[in-house]
Amino acid sequence: MDMLSGSLWDKILMFSIPLALTGVLQQLFNAADVVVLGQFVGKNAIAAVGNNISLIGILVNLFIGLSLGANVVIAQAIGARREHDAKVAVHTSIMFATLIGSAIMLGAEFAADPILDLMNVPQEVRSMAEIYLRVYLIGLPFMSLYNFASAVLRSKGDTKTPLLALAAASVLNILLNLAFTLWFNMGVLGVAAATVLANALAAGILLIALNRSTSFIHLRVKSLQVNGAALAQIVRIGLPAAIQGMVFSLANLIIQAAINSLGADAMAASAAAFTIEINVYCFLGAFGQAATTFVGQNYGAGKLDRCRRVTWVSIKLNAVVTAALTVLVLAFGRELLALFQSDPKVIELGLTRLWYIVGPEIICIFMDGLSGALRGYGISTPPAVLTLLGVCGVRITWVYTLFEAHPTYDVLMATYPASWLLTAILMGFAYKYYVKRVR
Repeated sequence: MDMLSGSLWDKILMFSIPLALTGVLQQLFNAADVVVLGQFVGKNAIAAVGNNISLIGILVNLFIGLSLGANVVIAQAIGARREHDAKVAVHTSIMFATLIGSAIMLGAEFAADPILDLMNVPQEVRSMAEIYLRVYLIGLPFMSLYNFASAVLRSKGDTKTPLLALAAASVLNILLNLAFTLWFNMGVLGVAAATVLANALAAGILLIALNRSTSFIHLRVKSLQVNGAALAQIVRIGLPAAIQGMVFSLANLIIQAAINSLGADAMAASAAAFTIEINVYCFLGAFGQAATTFVGQNYGAGKLDRCRRVTWVSIKLNAVVTAALTVLVLAFGRELLALFQSDPKVIELGLTRLWYIVGPEIICIFMDGLSGALRGYGISTPPAVLTLLGVCGVRITWVYTLFEAHPTYDVLMATYPASWLLTAILMGFAYKYYVKRVR
């Protein structure tokens, strides 16, 4: 994809839609484990997997955030036509992905027991939760490689190959889930093993794609190494995003605890509504990532005016797509929620959540679009700090002040639009300040 010349709107759409569908497919990938266990094993098995979701989310956000640094560094090198720098960054990224994924796997395996103790996992599901976690952790190097390889491909505009790789992995995951559960009676062990093998397939497909590439991102096994200068750039941009995502997960754990305090109906309603709203965010977030990659290439090429055009075109396109999805979700919210739960009270609470979250979610287009653009320039720490203060700070404060004083579902849900609005305003000031100083 030529990001440096010609029209922008069609290229940003071609980049963003496969990326958004990859996110949607990732949600289905994760849901497959729960569905199979719920249908064929039992509620304790679901609880065992559910107890690991928060920890897994933190690890996934770490890999996604760090890989964003690789995306920006390689995109800037491609835009500047620095072929050697791009190749060094590609090989450093893949080597680093292997090392960091393996290191975290080993560390987490040693810490599995203390982690489960800290999470207060109920004794009746403890053994299954530990089995699932320990087997799942074996797949962390593959998960790391998939995210970094995806970032490398995105840097030159390819979002279709990661989508196809994940589609193949999803099919394998479902087939192995059923085979290991129904034929071999392996329970949570089989479901975790299926996920590991599926992640290995997805990572393998992308590594083959990089090896067969004829562009700057061609991967040679013999050239794999960690270049100190390239790694420093990747970590400088990626680490703030990774920390942001991990703290984000921790803040949402506090909100989940508050939801749990409101009873089973609130928990069920939030779980169902979240499954719907996260798919809307997959599209919204994809345009933010498009801004990062397009700005990265054009900044590398010295086309600052085009960088600014990229930012606003991606925000405008994001607004149109997000508005359309919002209307659809709110118009058919009751029917969508009924797919998960038939209890009228749960559906009403789910609708409340959709109105509080999907309704004003369009605010996030400025938050994600402007922060994505800043990262494309290589400015990663300020948007991460502002997001932590504006989103995480507001939500944590809200739970321990307003919600404690008025512990109702509506008061709790209102923290989402409030945190987005403050962060979007702060991000607007930050964007104006830093872009003026970009050279």
